[in-house]
Amino acid sequence: MSASTDRPFSTLPLSAPMLANLAQLGYEQMTAIQAASLPPALAGQDLIAQAQTGSGKTAAFAIALLHRLDAADSRTQSLVLCPTRELAEQVTQEIRRLARAADNIKVLTLCGGSPMKPQMESLAFGAHIAVGTPGRVMDHLERGSLDLSALNTLVLDEADRMLDMGFFDDMVAVVKRTPKSRQTLLFSATYPEDIDKLAQQFLRDPKRVEVASAAPAQIRQFAYEVAEEQRLHAVSTLLNHYRPASTIAFCNTKRQCDDLVDVLNAQGFVAMALHGDLEQRDRDQVLIQFANRSCSVLVATDVAARGLDVAQLECVINVEVTPDTEVHTHRIGRTGRAGAEGLALTLASLDEMGRIGRIEQMQGRETTWGKLDELQPAAGGPLQPAMDTLQILGGRKDKIRPGDILGALTGEAGFTAAQIGKINVTDFHSYVAVERGIAREAVKRLSNGKLKGRKVKVRRMADLASSAA
Repeated sequence: MSASTDRPFSTLPLSAPMLANLAQLGYEQMTAIQAASLPPALAGQDLIAQAQTGSGKTAAFAIALLHRLDAADSRTQSLVLCPTRELAEQVTQEIRRLARAADNIKVLTLCGGSPMKPQMESLAFGAHIAVGTPGRVMDHLERGSLDLSALNTLVLDEADRMLDMGFFDDMVAVVKRTPKSRQTLLFSATYPEDIDKLAQQFLRDPKRVEVASAAPAQIRQFAYEVAEEQRLHAVSTLLNHYRPASTIAFCNTKRQCDDLVDVLNAQGFVAMALHGDLEQRDRDQVLIQFANRSCSVLVATDVAARGLDVAQLECVINVEVTPDTEVHTHRIGRTGRAGAEGLALTLASLDEMGRIGRIEQMQGRETTWGKLDELQPAAGGPLQPAMDTLQILGGRKDKIRPGDILGALTGEAGFTAAQIGKINVTDFHSYVAVERGIAREAVKRLSNGKLKGRKVKVRRMADLASSAA
């Protein structure tokens, strides 16, 4: 948990039993996110809180929603939406611990992967607080087993991750079924465009709080001098030495992007280009595969990468030095987010030394130079991505949702949830990342089974790419 502040919980307008329970649980001083978010949340304000996992955010929203709860009313008064079943179960446990001060508060977890019937039976007896994943909550709303007419607090936990997993439509559909008078508390580690879209649509004059992670973003920066003719091959030298799981390699031109992708793929890397000549569908497919860990290297122009926010990006390579120092800052700032250590590597020819000088001036620090011929390739050859993407012919227009795909893979197909990565559902296609080692078997089992009661066509994106080449 992040460092505590010198603000005790007793400074908050909480009931004596709640304060006694907090003391018993060892909650004395508030963490930074609790100190920033609890006063406005307890006052009934809508909230956008940017904070990492492990910062004490669960207790922050749990205390706020318990503060508004009427134990005598058995209707559902609070709903917490989470991206995964694991997180929903952790949140449920934490709320139960914090609710011990009140009488018989009933907290129910509503997630896919568990049978519907017991959940429906429990809901029939009433649940003060429901914690669940968007798909399963939507299922209950459509069946009429969950009634949100008495809801006073809605929490969107790890909202950025829910969006990453393709839950935007489900989240919107759930929020639309809640009373307009509710309080909404949105917690997110990052603040991409879709979060802003969601906030503008559903939050009323929200208070925005942001707590820096305990460790400041660390970006290690190194530059390497190259001759023009060795530039593209130097990229694979860097990748083989540092072995980052995910890299954006920035080029100044589309032509350079395509040439680099050809070189990297020929050397055994899984690399894809992102530039202005791509059609929207191809661009979307490239971004889906990069974000879900099926592609190790995204080779991009600055214009194409504008607005791109990739979680856990380990490395940025400046294949060419940009003439614009602000663009350079923007490029390297994509790594080292959320307290993680980042790596920024720059290749510079003699002609680009003036640009390096301007960057040094702007950063107020000298460049650390390394020597390419001193970099040794790590054992194991080119690093392969952990995941592989499957494309399913069928999407939102066919009423397919992420939960349906996860259910098919973990149910009839017999895989574990840990082997499945991000799921993206577009209008006509769905994409699911699976562990590389099970990809071909997953295609076979999904093709032989059924999704939403019907046969679907499934193929590996890697096979599509090789047949198009």
